[in-house]
Amino acid sequence: MIESKKMWTINRPDEQLVQLFIDKLGLPSIHAKILVSRGIIDLDEAEAFLHMTERNLHDPFLLYGMDIAVKRIQQAIENAEKITVYGDYDADGVTSVTVLTTALERLGANVEYAIPNRFEHGYGPNSELFMELHATGTSLIITVDNGISGIKEVELAKSLGMDIIITDHHEIGEALPKADAIIHPRHPDGNYPFGELAGVGVAFKLACALLGEVPAELYEIAAIGTVADLVPLRDENRFIVKEGIRRMRHTKHLGLQALLKVSATEQSKVSEETLGFMIGPRLNAPGRLGSADKAVHLLKAEDPMMAMAVAEELDELNKERQALVASIAEEAEKAMGDLYGDMLPYVIVIAGENWNPGVVGIVASRLTEKYYRPSIVLSIDKESGIAKGSGRSIAGFDLYESLSKIKDLLPHFGGHEMAAGMSLSIEHVELLRERLNDIGKRSMTDDILTPRLHIDVPIEVSEIDVNVLEQMENLRPFGVSFEKPIFLLENVYAESVRKIGAAKNHLKLQLTAGDESLDVIGFGQGELADDMSPAVKMSVTGDLQVNEWNGRKKPQMLLEDLTVTERQLFDLRGVQEPSRWLSSIPKKNTVFIAFHAKSIEHFKPVLGEMDMRLYDQQQIEETDHLVLLDLPNEAKQIQSIMQSVNPKRVYLHFYVPESIYFEGIPGREQFGWFYSLLKKRGSFDLRKEIHELSKHRGWKIDTIYFMSKVFSELGFVKIENGLALFVETAGKKDLSEAPSYQERERQIELEKKLVYAPYHELKQWFDALCDNAVNREEQQLWI
Repeated sequence: MIESKKMWTINRPDEQLVQLFIDKLGLPSIHAKILVSRGIIDLDEAEAFLHMTERNLHDPFLLYGMDIAVKRIQQAIENAEKITVYGDYDADGVTSVTVLTTALERLGANVEYAIPNRFEHGYGPNSELFMELHATGTSLIITVDNGISGIKEVELAKSLGMDIIITDHHEIGEALPKADAIIHPRHPDGNYPFGELAGVGVAFKLACALLGEVPAELYEIAAIGTVADLVPLRDENRFIVKEGIRRMRHTKHLGLQALLKVSATEQSKVSEETLGFMIGPRLNAPGRLGSADKAVHLLKAEDPMMAMAVAEELDELNKERQALVASIAEEAEKAMGDLYGDMLPYVIVIAGENWNPGVVGIVASRLTEKYYRPSIVLSIDKESGIAKGSGRSIAGFDLYESLSKIKDLLPHFGGHEMAAGMSLSIEHVELLRERLNDIGKRSMTDDILTPRLHIDVPIEVSEIDVNVLEQMENLRPFGVSFEKPIFLLENVYAESVRKIGAAKNHLKLQLTAGDESLDVIGFGQGELADDMSPAVKMSVTGDLQVNEWNGRKKPQMLLEDLTVTERQLFDLRGVQEPSRWLSSIPKKNTVFIAFHAKSIEHFKPVLGEMDMRLYDQQQIEETDHLVLLDLPNEAKQIQSIMQSVNPKRVYLHFYVPESIYFEGIPGREQFGWFYSLLKKRGSFDLRKEIHELSKHRGWKIDTIYFMSKVFSELGFVKIENGLALFVETAGKKDLSEAPSYQERERQIELEKKLVYAPYHELKQWFDALCDNAVNREEQQLWI
């Protein structure tokens, strides 16, 4: 057995609906299953989902306050007022700044932008920056991707004589800032049809309203921020990203071309993963390490050489960010060992001096992903006496609510169920650790602490082909609320299991079901090969992809998780030296069983302190792994062990010191000749004459002793002090009546079945024996 790393939750789509989508929409079965699993159960809804157009965009003036904002901005443009777009330092923020400043520049506005520095100003509206903007002549501030929580800062701006328009998408607090206009998709006084726009989505809607048309050239920029900010890819968001990606595949945008080049991304293959994992992090990098302005410079670049230079700079900053994350993560791991040892806390709280506050959230994410515990990573500034940090959580533990319970320790904190930011006195870090761990202990069950894998697309190998996978483009983009599918193949056989890669640390399986097969690659999971027996039946989950090599395309699965529920049988029979197979045996929960005392002595020099037991002499408790060292006297001994121990894995060695399988049983001709000799001579001295007889007849000495024993048990001879004396007896007896003859038959049959049978026959027999499913004929033969 192999247990899955995560707890699987399998959602099986309605088969009738799936068939309806196949019949009416002409979809491959896999595509139909994905749509139905995601709650798209109406044909018209499916059609609209598959064929989105610009009509899917809502009228921007449905946003509360849009008319007021547009009127004020138009007035500022007419009067040549200085407008400052005030953004955020992440990818959503810098794309929001780019979108809105570009639209305003098209209208001839006198516009600049300002982005707070994470380390100097913190997140959101900043009074010091607002005062600087006023001093340099700004009369209208437009916030993008921030501002909804800036009540005091907005009051300051108004008191200085500046007007302020807020565009934001973050959670709205109990009170709203007294701005001139607030554009928010979930405005309490509004009724906008879609409330999940990213910050850049809101800026894009404002740009549409100002321009009186959809600025098609800005789809690409809006798509980046939408994907990077992890908002639901539904409704408008979905179309913005889908259209943005379509355009990016043949874009002439200098900044995007440069970003794709430095990230070694083929432009024609741009996807949502490109935006999320290649472009987004590079736009995020400058804001994490200092000023985010460089990201906007790149997105607004008009010179190819300058665009390339800035893209390379962002690429270097991203590498620096990666190295910084790796270094802090290493220090955090060491700190975990010092704090917690081998015991995982309910909530991980790690702090380090002068860790970069811009990347501690990424480190927290890594800890949470690795240990599946809520994690908080804090940067300690001894000079200020303040610890600042970020936290990430797991499903079932509301991080924001938990922090609210200990807000007496936290002068500043915010966030939501799954992520939060905070600052506190360094004197309270240990208290924070203790109190959060106590909350976790009282609220988190073993079920919550077990990572989950939600699977909603069970499929058959026969459904998979290259065309179906390439047509998956019609369902993209995948993301929040329309996640990338995790496919499930159930009860398939691993025809081959191999370790691959220079370090042999990757796994390659060839799965079969009927006449169909599929390659599965498990990166970094090579050790699983040691846990898999030949032709093992398993269920696997993962992502389906098209693998192209030397011009040939074939489907393959990238392994996410797997499970083997059947007992596994490992064949060690052909390797006589235990030292050659011992390393493949798990060290924990393993018992070695011998059926003969001599075998214990034989294996002891190699097995040493391993847990060896002699059958019927020492009690054998339940264990996960069982090694059968030698051959039993009869099959029911194995059956008895399996019923009492019930192991997950069985390793079969079946050491036989002297095999008789190939020697067999002497034929009736041999027995007859020897019988005639004994009768003729009356006696035969086994001690003195056996070697001469062996040489004369070409028989093994053991064979002569065996025949003598059979005759003795049948009463044909009497053996005294090595002398075989013929006994006259009436009546005939069959040779098979002799116990020694029967024992030899049984031994030969055991060797045939257990030692020399092909693996698949042995496994079939073994499974039947262990499951008490042997038919009566076999039971009579074996038991």
